[in-house]
Amino acid sequence: MRLRTLLAGLTILLTGTALPAQIIGDVLGVHSFGPGTKSPIVGARPDSCAYCHAPHSGLNRGLWNQKLTTQVYTLYSSKSEVNKGNQPILGSDSNQCLSCHDGTVAVGNTVAYGQVMTTGTMNTWDVFGSTLQSSHPFSMRPLQDSVDLFESLTSTGKTHDPTGAVKLIQGDVECTSCHNPHVQAKDLVSLNFLVTDSSSGQMCLDCHDPTRQKGGQVNPLADWPTSAHAMATAVKISPSALLGSYNTVAGAACIACHTPHNANGPARLLRGQNEQDCIACHNGANVSPMKPYANVFSEYDTSKSKVGHPFPASTNPHEATEDTLLNNNRHATCVDCHNGHGSEVVDVFPIPPLIRVSQKNIAGINASNGINVLTPAINQYDNCLRCHGNSTGKQKMPIYGYFPMRAVALSDSLNLIPQFATSAISSHPVMHGRTSTLPQPSLLATMLDIYGNPKGRVMGTQILCTDCHNSDDNREFGGGGPNGPHGSIYPHILEHRYEFSQAVTPGDTIIKTYPGPDLTVFGPYGLCAKCHDLSILQTSSSSWSGHSEHISTLGISCSACHTAHGNVAGAGPISGERLVNFDLNVVAPNGVPVSYNQSTNSCVLVCHKAAHNPGGGVTKVAARGPVVKK
Repeated sequence: MRLRTLLAGLTILLTGTALPAQIIGDVLGVHSFGPGTKSPIVGARPDSCAYCHAPHSGLNRGLWNQKLTTQVYTLYSSKSEVNKGNQPILGSDSNQCLSCHDGTVAVGNTVAYGQVMTTGTMNTWDVFGSTLQSSHPFSMRPLQDSVDLFESLTSTGKTHDPTGAVKLIQGDVECTSCHNPHVQAKDLVSLNFLVTDSSSGQMCLDCHDPTRQKGGQVNPLADWPTSAHAMATAVKISPSALLGSYNTVAGAACIACHTPHNANGPARLLRGQNEQDCIACHNGANVSPMKPYANVFSEYDTSKSKVGHPFPASTNPHEATEDTLLNNNRHATCVDCHNGHGSEVVDVFPIPPLIRVSQKNIAGINASNGINVLTPAINQYDNCLRCHGNSTGKQKMPIYGYFPMRAVALSDSLNLIPQFATSAISSHPVMHGRTSTLPQPSLLATMLDIYGNPKGRVMGTQILCTDCHNSDDNREFGGGGPNGPHGSIYPHILEHRYEFSQAVTPGDTIIKTYPGPDLTVFGPYGLCAKCHDLSILQTSSSSWSGHSEHISTLGISCSACHTAHGNVAGAGPISGERLVNFDLNVVAPNGVPVSYNQSTNSCVLVCHKAAHNPGGGVTKVAARGPVVKK
C-alpha cells in the first residue's frame, strides 16, 4: 500500500498541475533503474522504488531494500578542521547512500528480491570507493561549534535555510542533508539530487556563515558576500574548466574553488592543490570575458622570459594552520598573499603604505618586531614580511638574478626589517615616511608610468614594495596586466630595468657597463628613473660631482655604490647617508677598508682600475683580473 501511494504521488508530481516550478522532467532521474530510463544502469524490475525500498521484508530504517555496505572508509581530514567525521552507522542515511556509491555492493543487490539483473555501470565520478578524504565530512558526532558555522547548527540543530530543505539529520550532517535521492532536478542547473537550488553557493551558506563573529576569532569566510568571486556575475566559465554546472563565477560561488566530492587537493576540498586551484580560472583561457589584469598566470610565462614568485614543491605546500611567519618553509602560493573569500577588485588604489583590497583579510607580520602577527594585515609590507623579514631559511635563488655583496651588511642580508627601519641611516620610505634632512633635488613630483609618462601616483611621503617589485605590465602604472610581484621580465620581479654592474675581479675591469645610457624608464637605470630625474643627478651641485663621469662616461650602475632598500651602515667607515653602501663584488679596498664620507663627498676604494685615494685624488692601477677575450 505504501509503495502504491508513493508511486501515485510521483505520478502527480510528474503530470499534475501541482508540480513545483523548480522541478521538471523525471523526478527520480538517474535513480530510476527500470527499463527505458536514462540511467547509466538499467535493471530488470520495472518498479524503480524496489531497488532501494521494499514494502515488506525491508530493513528497519525506511523499508530499506539495498544490501548495506560494511566498508571501512578513510575519512576527510585536515589540520584546520574543527569537526571530524566518523564511520557511518550501519543503516544510517549516509550508509544507505554509500551502499551503491562506494562501489562495493552491486546496484540491485536487494534484501527482499536478491540480486536484480542489471546492465551498465555507474559513472566513475559517482563511485567514491573507500577513500573519502576528497569528500565533505559527514557523521560528525557530535557536531562542534565553529566561527564559520551558523550558531543555530549546534544550539538548535537548525540550518540557516528557512524552508528546512537543507537540514541536519539527527543533529548531524549526512548525505541527505544536501541530497534528496528521490528528486534529481530541484536545482535545474546542477542535476545532482540537491535538496534545493544551490546557485550562488546557497546550500553552502545555509551552514557556513561568513558574517559570524565569535570571541575575537578570525572567520576565514569573512567578507565573502562582497568578494570578487561572489560578485563576478559578468564572467562566464568555460566547460573546459570543469568547475561544475553553473556558468558564471558568481553562480558557481563556492564550487568554483571547492567541490563536495572528488576533490583534487589533499584538504579543504579544493579542485586543485594550492595555486593549481586558482590556475583553472586565472590563466586567461577558461573564463570570459576575463580582464587582462585577472590573467595572473601570464606573469609566469617562461616563453616571455618572465620569472615570478616560486610555487611550492610537493614537500612544502601551503597549509591553513601554518605559522604566519614562514620559517624554513619557502613557498609563495596565491593564498599566502590573497584571501579568496575576501579579496575584492581594486577600483581605486589607496595611498601607501595601505594594503589593497585585492589582499583583503590576509595575514601579516608587525614590522616593529618582526614576530607579532597582524590579522588582517594593515599595510602592504606587513604581508611581505611573512617571508622577507625575520623568517629563517631564506635563500638567494639564481633565477632572480644577481645579488650584490655589501660592504656593510647584516648577517641576514635578506631581512628587510632593519634595512627599512627608522633606525636605518638611510632607506627608501617603505615602512616609514622620509626622515632624511638632505635635499632630494632629483625627486619627481609624480611617478612615471611604465611608458615614461607622468601619469603615475603623485609622490607622497611613503612608497610601496610594489612600486619597485611589480609586474612589468601592471595596471596601476599604465599597463593591462595584474598588479603586484607576480612575475616580470626583469630580474628580482622588478617593474623596470635595474642593471647590476659586476667585475671580473673586484676593483678591476667592470662588465655590464652602459656608457652614454638612456636615462629614461627604458634605459639601464629605468627603475630609478621612475621616481628620479637622472639628468639632475649629473648636473645638480647638491649631487656628487662624480656622477656624470660614472654614469655618462663609464656607464656604471647605481647598484655599484648604492643599496636599493636601506642602509644599516654608520658605525664603520661608510657613513650610510644617501643609501651609499658599495658592492664588494665590484669595488676593492685601497689600502684601508672601503669607505665613504658624505660631508666631503669622497670615497676610498679601487674600482674600474682606478684608485680613489684618501686625499681625494684618483690614480690608475694595473689590471689585476684575468684577460677577458672578446
